[in-house]
Amino acid sequence: MATEQDNDEERQRQKEPKQRRTQMSRLSWRWWSRSKSKPLDEAGPCSGRFEGGDRRQLLQALSAIAGGGALAAMPQPAGAKDSSELPPPKRVLTGRDAAGKSVFKSVDVTSKVVEIDSNPGLTFYELYMTEGVPRLTGQEPDPMLQGTRAFPGPGGTMFRLISYPPKRPEGWKPPPGVTFASALGEMSEKIPRMGEHFEHGAPGMHTSDTIDYGVVVRGEMTLELDDGKIVHLRQGDCIVQNGTRHRWRNPLPEPCLMAFISVGGQRG
Repeated sequence: MATEQDNDEERQRQKEPKQRRTQMSRLSWRWWSRSKSKPLDEAGPCSGRFEGGDRRQLLQALSAIAGGGALAAMPQPAGAKDSSELPPPKRVLTGRDAAGKSVFKSVDVTSKVVEIDSNPGLTFYELYMTEGVPRLTGQEPDPMLQGTRAFPGPGGTMFRLISYPPKRPEGWKPPPGVTFASALGEMSEKIPRMGEHFEHGAPGMHTSDTIDYGVVVRGEMTLELDDGKIVHLRQGDCIVQNGTRHRWRNPLPEPCLMAFISVGGQRG
């Protein structure tokens, strides 16, 4: 038979989830109310506990309140490193065996890594690509063994990671002998026709006939469009690029890693 003390303990247990939700709501609202009045390119924690612009601190705090461990276990940013010092990402490729059972076809580091020597630190990790409507037999060969390409044709897809070099210090110069034209030439040589998408009169500006789904995996990035406006993206932020002219710039003295899935379209 339950005692009054037992009943009090049960009522307290029922209150705890509600109390945690209330704490999380207050904490997230306090962070949001501080940042919503700032311009989009400056949005983020600006005072108090979350000063420093790293929203992972907020996620970790929310995780601790909720009693979860996954977000709290997120690693803190390491010291600035060149992309060549970072281990290449693992790519897991699945398929089917002769009996139709799903299997791992490969579990290995990325098979196609492209480093742009004229822009040290700019590295493309070419992960997968398809043409048209992909067949799902599970027996398809790895398309990356045949090379890579800049962007997919209509209906095709391209999946890649790009590591952007840190913001260059004042007075930085490219390697000896490198010109803007030769840099674009190297890019087109290593990723066919990639350099052709970049403008000569506005360095960094480029356009492709694709919808690009992008996410900042590590670091921070700024995105500039035709009107000159800039949005500041931090780790976990996403962008949908609808075939528009744009330019990426890393604002930090450490590399930025971004993931992109490009879907080929037709310009209207």
